Amino acid sequence: MSHSVEHVLIVGAGLAGLRTAEELRRGGYTGELTLLGDENRAPYDRPPLSKQYVRGETDDTALRPAEFFDEQDIRLRLGIAATGVDTAARRVRLSDGTEAGYDALVIATGLRPRRIPGVPEVSGVHVLRSHTDAQALREQLGSARKAVIVGAGFIGCELAAGLRHRGLDVTLVEPQPTPLFAALDAEVGALVARLHESEGVELRCGVGVESLVTEGDSVSGVRLADGSVIDADLVVIGIGSVPVTDWLEGSGIPLAAPGDGGGVLTDETGHTIVPGVWAVGDVAAWPHAIGRNKRVEHWTNAGEQAQVLAAALLGVDRRSEVQVPYVWSDQYDMKIQVLGIPALADEVQIVEDKGRKFLAHYLRAGELVAVVGASMAGKVMKARAQLAVTLHPPATVG
Repeated sequence: MSHSVEHVLIVGAGLAGLRTAEELRRGGYTGELTLLGDENRAPYDRPPLSKQYVRGETDDTALRPAEFFDEQDIRLRLGIAATGVDTAARRVRLSDGTEAGYDALVIATGLRPRRIPGVPEVSGVHVLRSHTDAQALREQLGSARKAVIVGAGFIGCELAAGLRHRGLDVTLVEPQPTPLFAALDAEVGALVARLHESEGVELRCGVGVESLVTEGDSVSGVRLADGSVIDADLVVIGIGSVPVTDWLEGSGIPLAAPGDGGGVLTDETGHTIVPGVWAVGDVAAWPHAIGRNKRVEHWTNAGEQAQVLAAALLGVDRRSEVQVPYVWSDQYDMKIQVLGIPALADEVQIVEDKGRKFLAHYLRAGELVAVVGASMAGKVMKARAQLAVTLHPPATVG
């Protein structure tokens, strides 16, 4: 690493930002290290928010105890957002009116939830991304009876399971043909749909939301595009998220087009074309095995990228250690695991279907590119070695 890197500023105090700070210290970096977060809460784990936290089974989602940051000499600045960056002067403008200098800037600002345009700000309508979002949702569950979840992606499906666990009537609305259609295709989506229906969830797939129905300043229902109305005293909007990159406008830091998922464009180590600027985690569009830069919103991906980025910043090449993409989702008593890179154009083969257990293979040009299983951890993970060869991650080429 160049001797000139005396201060690393990490903007974003989520999982990816924290892991990068940890990897830098683990790799021997002894310079100044600042972790900047826009929430007034130390780094916490997001996956439990849609599961154990909402169900009231845990209150502790902290990733590290408070003393960790002092022990590792990591300066934690909370409740402050980045509002702009001057890459020539290597300074970041902050929401409190001050600036922070850096020698190396790591962008780890993550995502913010999409909103439905025109939806009024009324009581009973929620999104779920932050700890504050989850707390507001959990506080309403005691008085709610009928919930509508708009969007049957992983978060929406997990919430449907969690709210059924709490005894609510749940309707899951999804404009695509099945739950998890965009992530896992229709064949596997149909198996997930069967699971939710067996648990008493009403599925309304293939139809979108037209508007919310309100009484006073509270939500009372959801009007769908087909004209039907679903009664609800609780609505959760889970229609995906967008990368937090607005503060980079005018900086010269390259961004992927919104149609390609947006995010900060980097090389296979997380470095952008702008000297001293890096990106990691959900906000970062790294080179991908599909042949272009792509953001990967997986919990495991954040840690793996942090290892590679921190090593590169320290002058060490760890690109070969990037793993096969992996994500999991806990729904009811099932753990759905996805290993590899499913795509809608893939050929899907349902290898096993035992009701609440299933296994699917995804083939592209006759080669296995992904495996999805429900409560079949052994058979899913058995495919890891084969997928590592088939996918040829960019980091292992050349």
